[in-house]
Amino acid sequence: MFHAATSPTSAVPSLRPSNPPRRDAFFDNAKYLAIVLVAMGHAWEPLKDGNRVLEGAYMLVYAFHMPAFIVVSGYFSRGFDMSPGRVRRLVTGVLVPYLVFETAYSLFKRFAGHDPAQPVSLLDPWYLTWFLVALFVWRLTTPLWKLVRYPLAVALVVAMLASVTPEIGDDLDLQRVLQFLPFFVLGLCLEPGHFRWVRRRSVRIAAVPVFAAAFAVAWWSVPRMNSGWFYHRDSAQELGAPWWCGPVMVLALFGCSVLLTACFLAWVPGRRLWCTGLGAGTLYGYLLHGFVTKSAEFYGWYDAAWLHGPLGAALVTLLAGAGVTLLCTPPVRRVLRCVMEPRMAWAFRRDAVETARERERTREPERVREPV
Repeated sequence: MFHAATSPTSAVPSLRPSNPPRRDAFFDNAKYLAIVLVAMGHAWEPLKDGNRVLEGAYMLVYAFHMPAFIVVSGYFSRGFDMSPGRVRRLVTGVLVPYLVFETAYSLFKRFAGHDPAQPVSLLDPWYLTWFLVALFVWRLTTPLWKLVRYPLAVALVVAMLASVTPEIGDDLDLQRVLQFLPFFVLGLCLEPGHFRWVRRRSVRIAAVPVFAAAFAVAWWSVPRMNSGWFYHRDSAQELGAPWWCGPVMVLALFGCSVLLTACFLAWVPGRRLWCTGLGAGTLYGYLLHGFVTKSAEFYGWYDAAWLHGPLGAALVTLLAGAGVTLLCTPPVRRVLRCVMEPRMAWAFRRDAVETARERERTREPERVREPV
């Protein structure tokens, strides 16, 4: 999700310098805009109570911002094949950041949030880190979904069963892992042509009334619907609804989320913009902005009454967007790359195939210099 689209490297050594694969500006723009919406949604949480317009916007954004992230993550996971190199990147790029940030967030809540009962538990993700657990599990299961004849249908059945099974519990946030699974599998099933289709002019035009209608429905639903359904972290019974509501809501929300994700992607520019390069740092922005958001709650930054008015909400929205933008910038990435993208060569055995390729590359220039 947060990583760039890359092409598989060739197994044939070449004497010509190889250029790194060009990043797709469309997907970088999509990831950046999605992470901005995530930060804004988190910043709205303390302000939305009693503000029906803001709560309607909150429900609208939550209906598609994480599904959009997950669909793109699935799309870029299509090449995952359990090869040693890809497993190493999964460990260093997903598992290690989870271990680091889950520990950091737990300690942060204990001391900054004055919650001495907060344990440092790697089995109970707190706040944002659930996504890393989910991404790790989803990617590991990618080869399985490639073998299944009807992967999306199977994933929807799994999500519906999870929605009526409160016994799953909170370990590793498995409810979210299973209920968001269909979006990841949908991404695995997509092809480049699908993204070209949603970017057509007719789809962009149609997205305007769709979003307008979705906001109207969200505004109407504010006093009538539990927003917890959009988090996908609880079963129907835990949300106080009859068990049969779980499968119904899974299917209904999946349809709504996919439609809104398509409309969102239709509006994403395909050309390079000032923010395009920030798309490579969305994982940084995602994991780091939570410290700012929770600090605002822990230290009473939302206590000022004027912040709960229209001007205050607008200011908080702008600050959230600007803050997460700064956290995606290259200087932040350079400082934290050792944690977010560690190489950790010392932790892995050398792959015999890669070693042979490197040996072949070093020998090739010598062969070229041999007299004919």
